[in-house]
Amino acid sequence: MANLLIADDEKGYRDVLRVIFEDKGHSVRAVTDGRSALELLKASPFDAVISDVRMPDMDGIEFLRAAREFYPEIGIILMTAFGTIDTAREAFKLGADDFLAKPFNNEELIVILERTLERKALVSENRALKRAQRNAINIIGSSPAMQKLHEQIETVAREEATVLITGESGSGKELVARAIHQLSMRADQPFIPINCGALTETLLESELFGFVKGAFTGAVKSRPGVFESADRGSIFLDEIGDMTPAMQVKVLRVLQERKVRRIGAAAETTVDTRVIAATNRDLLPMVKMGAFRQDLFYRVSVIPLHVPSLDERREDIPELVVHFTNRFASRSGKNVSVTDEALDILTKRRWDGNVRELENTIERAVAFTTSGSSILPEHCLERAATNGQHSMHLPAEGLHLHSCLNEIEKRFVEEALNRCSGNEARAAELLRIPVQSLRHLLDKHGSR
Repeated sequence: MANLLIADDEKGYRDVLRVIFEDKGHSVRAVTDGRSALELLKASPFDAVISDVRMPDMDGIEFLRAAREFYPEIGIILMTAFGTIDTAREAFKLGADDFLAKPFNNEELIVILERTLERKALVSENRALKRAQRNAINIIGSSPAMQKLHEQIETVAREEATVLITGESGSGKELVARAIHQLSMRADQPFIPINCGALTETLLESELFGFVKGAFTGAVKSRPGVFESADRGSIFLDEIGDMTPAMQVKVLRVLQERKVRRIGAAAETTVDTRVIAATNRDLLPMVKMGAFRQDLFYRVSVIPLHVPSLDERREDIPELVVHFTNRFASRSGKNVSVTDEALDILTKRRWDGNVRELENTIERAVAFTTSGSSILPEHCLERAATNGQHSMHLPAEGLHLHSCLNEIEKRFVEEALNRCSGNEARAAELLRIPVQSLRHLLDKHGSR
């Protein structure tokens, strides 16, 4: 049952209320004024407070104002023998759950209390569910900017309109898209991401729309595109700003008609796929220059959502560092901590690559540590480049060479992709390797 607190300067009412509530199985404490009630709230948890309005030292309205500031979830019912509409209005405005005039009917009071407790339990349950949902979608950060983003994700997830996620490379746009899908009514259906800038126009068309057998050389059997494969689910069009004008027209038609035609097919197929798009580019100037279709822009940006850069939410860096350290240490079977000096460097460092760069830095730092040791400041400094070579040193405790080489390889591949906005062909040129070799490395390191 509930823990109740009664605040009333009249002993008769305190005794009556104690009997009423204890007969219902509740635990009851009683005080004579609002200030004493606040002191008890600091010392012990209560589910609800039943307070008189007129009391010495601190009256019920003052108590309500103070209690709501520090204990927003507690149920508060006010009583008064001098009830007026203005007093009741003020009480509700300050957050009272209910207002009761003295003398009161015992059964009415019990109903009001039960209603208040049920409402508070529902609010607590909803908040707990939201916390669980936030943990499930794995978006780390409790800064004001991220709290706002969490709220926007939860709101947007309930809608069916297209979403345009903007933000710098490495800020976590795909994580946000996945969160929207996971919190939506489509959560048990497919979520399929595709990077529009990493494929040529021909490959992107076949990926999006599919093809029938014999449509072109190499089409030995029919294959659905992602619009069909994600039917009743969601498709994530990453870097939509890199689409060619021809592809923009075809995607626009799908958004308008909700129908797709496989390459080489005569008939169309109706699809029910929610589109979530993302870009690290400013599309409005592109629209003005004619590089991006205005009608497609308005189709994909029905609900705009911006992901803050890591520099915009620096207070989240310690939480992210702990999260990534635990993840990579667990993956390597190590027990690794972070020194305060290292955390200070990580917090103050500039992160042009955003969360992705921080994640890679922690992965590298963990790779250079042994189990039972700590991440030190030297593990967190930016790499100094001299004549194109990266300065490194061998830790006193040694290292696992194969793991470090893999980490370095992965780092350069991801840096090349970041610099080329995800375009695999351009990234391969930057690394001076064939595109097929780059894709092999992406599969090897799980970077797709």
